[in-house]
Amino acid sequence: MFITIDNASQFRDQFRAMNRQDQFSYDALGLLYDYIEETNPSYELDVIALCCEYAEDTEAAIMQAYGLHEDEDVTSYLSEHTSVIGVTPSGSIVYAQF
Repeated sequence: MFITIDNASQFRDQFRAMNRQDQFSYDALGLLYDYIEETNPSYELDVIALCCEYAEDTEAAIMQAYGLHEDEDVTSYLSEHTSVIGVTPSGSIVYAQF
């Protein structure tokens, strides 16, 4: 089903409708919406695919998941390997999983 999304609020509502409201924080969904609107404005929303393709984690969780050392810059590491969508006001990082 093709759903036309006109704003970030509707985007967030679709995550709630698919029972994926806890996959990303409110701010992370805003970053993800802005990223998609900028890079692919004709994107046909697929909430499940987005949940598989993107993640929101703290620096500590990313370091553990990817085996990084304390002296490594997480954002630089992610930028070298994938797309960094942004950082939320609380400090979590939204990125394309790899």
